[in-house]
Amino acid sequence: MVRRRVIVHGRVQGVFFRDTVRRRAEQLGMAGAVSNRDDGTVEAVFEGGDEDVAVLIDLCRRGPEHAEVERIEVFEEEPEGDKGFRVR
Repeated sequence: MVRRRVIVHGRVQGVFFRDTVRRRAEQLGMAGAVSNRDDGTVEAVFEGGDEDVAVLIDLCRRGPEHAEVERIEVFEEEPEGDKGFRVR
């Protein structure tokens, strides 16, 4: 079990970024959350198996079709035992 916090920079709000991440996270059975931040970035927290978390981080690097991801930041955190995936 691993936990990663991801900050996505670029044109990532208003392009179904959060919903795309939520749908994929739910398909993988991941825990965590995704939200828009006031500075125009998207922040996501993923908790689950290492390979599944890597899939979601890769999705954040690409974004959905209309997103323009400039860069992402990934931070390692201690797992907290989250359940379910939320959009904030």
